[in-house]
Amino acid sequence: MQPGQLNAVGEHAGQRSVAAGDQRVIPEATVARLATYLRALVGMGELGVATVSSESLAAAAGVNSAKLRKDLSYLGSYGVRGVGYEVAVLTEQIHKTLGLHQNRAVALIGLGHLGQALAGYAGFASRGFRIAALIDASPALVGTQVHGLIVQHVDSLAEVVERESIAIAVVAVPAVAAQDVCDRLVASGVTSILNFAPTVLTVPPHVDVRKVDLAAELQILSFHDNRKAARPDCAGSDAAPATKVAVVR
Repeated sequence: MQPGQLNAVGEHAGQRSVAAGDQRVIPEATVARLATYLRALVGMGELGVATVSSESLAAAAGVNSAKLRKDLSYLGSYGVRGVGYEVAVLTEQIHKTLGLHQNRAVALIGLGHLGQALAGYAGFASRGFRIAALIDASPALVGTQVHGLIVQHVDSLAEVVERESIAIAVVAVPAVAAQDVCDRLVASGVTSILNFAPTVLTVPPHVDVRKVDLAAELQILSFHDNRKAARPDCAGSDAAPATKVAVVR
């Protein structure tokens, strides 16, 4: 890979667009919300809900109804005035747009505490993903069985990717090893990576990386919690009466 061909993922993610199966260009922010709509729709379907209004679906997804209608228009789905959207039909449309009807094979690299938890997550299968390979470099783990799969050595990564037709890789290794694992994945032909390592991965332009930084999210919540603690109007409900009594006196 030439240095000029590499880019640090995440800098301009909000400006990107992707093509749906029929080549309609969909903004990446819309793609992210489609996954949220799908989660809400699946829950409604399990409850036997046949149709849903844009207002109800938007509320369940935490967005405004105008944004939801615009997002769904990229799918060619506009709903019926006074009726709304058919839950089953819209669920299928989003499934196809996100490519979830293909039961994509996933390789998980890194079997530490986080990796083992991810390997045992039952929600992947119900959402169109199949953990097809577990990879690690530890002699203590390689060759052992974890959640029904034999852990394979990272040196065999290219063979595993080809044999299992890996579509997506999940990287859950320490930061110091993440770029090397990423380079191996790219060299093996993997172009979609979910990164749990606490570092930014550098990849060619044709490779998509989504970063999940749990520590950073906790730090953001800490910031907001600290601000709330410093604001009198954000005090707990039991503190409010005391403030009012003091003012009266």
